[in-house]
Amino acid sequence: MKASTVTIKGQVTIPQQIRHRLGVKPGDRVRFRELENGVVIERQDSRVEAPFGAFKAKHGATLAQIKTRTRMGWARRARG
Repeated sequence: MKASTVTIKGQVTIPQQIRHRLGVKPGDRVRFRELENGVVIERQDSRVEAPFGAFKAKHGATLAQIKTRTRMGWARRARG
């Protein structure tokens, strides 16, 4: 069994062997699931859909409006 020390900020280092087995790399997110007798640390899948729904829009937009605004944004970016 591997052990780690909790810092004053409440941080712990996940041992290298466990990070490797879980496929956890710097910048990845993990989640904690509480059990009756402990806690499970799991790698949180980073999906493209994850950020969607995180922000509330002031006004709704149709799919056509979103596509148009996206094209305009990319065109503006290409012009520099």
